Amino acid sequence: MHNIYHNIVECSANNKKLLAVLIDPDKMKLESVSNFISKVNQSIATHIFVGGSIVNENVTENVVVEIKKHTKLSIVLFPGDLNQITNKADAILYLSLISGRNPDYLIGKHVDSVQKLSQTNLEIIPTGYILIESGKETAVQVVTNTKPISQSSIQSITDSAKAGEYLGMKLIYLEAGSGAVNTVNSKIIEKVKASLNIPLIVGGGIKTTYQLQNAYNAGADLVVIGTAFEENESFFDKLQK
Repeated sequence: MHNIYHNIVECSANNKKLLAVLIDPDKMKLESVSNFISKVNQSIATHIFVGGSIVNENVTENVVVEIKKHTKLSIVLFPGDLNQITNKADAILYLSLISGRNPDYLIGKHVDSVQKLSQTNLEIIPTGYILIESGKETAVQVVTNTKPISQSSIQSITDSAKAGEYLGMKLIYLEAGSGAVNTVNSKIIEKVKASLNIPLIVGGGIKTTYQLQNAYNAGADLVVIGTAFEENESFFDKLQK
């Protein structure tokens, strides 16, 4: 029985903050998974997200299978393309890039994915994905050929998030991008959260416990951290249970 989304909603309602560790399959060697996941298990992490902007065929499934051997945490796909869909995971964030105007990433890729998804048991979670300017060009910008929304355009970001909710999205994801120089501003998080009746995810550039807590305090229900762990696994030591 699928209950990952229900759990996120329940935690949001009870102000229980969640943390997802993002693993890029192209950057994670299979022989390193066991040691890495042991650190995840000892941390406050509640979910594992798997995906990247550019990932080779079959790599995602191999990594997910290996991760499953070492944890009971929910594994959620965070796909950059169709080749990252695998039935070995528990759920998938069905991302629609609502901050951009490239039809492929608004609906095109989704239509192409239907036949593949219909053959899986994945819990499919429609997610409005909003790319926010972070001080550098990110892989998401290059792959999707879309421009991020300026951090100064708070009303535009808020309206985009609310439009996503009106369209039926179950989650809104504010993304500064992998390796972002600037994280999503707390004022943006506060205003977007205040406008929504669905859970809010925030990710991109978070590399310190201060930035993590700042995102939580501003209203993020679930924070995603990836690059910080890739560059310095000792960061896990600061996030012990």
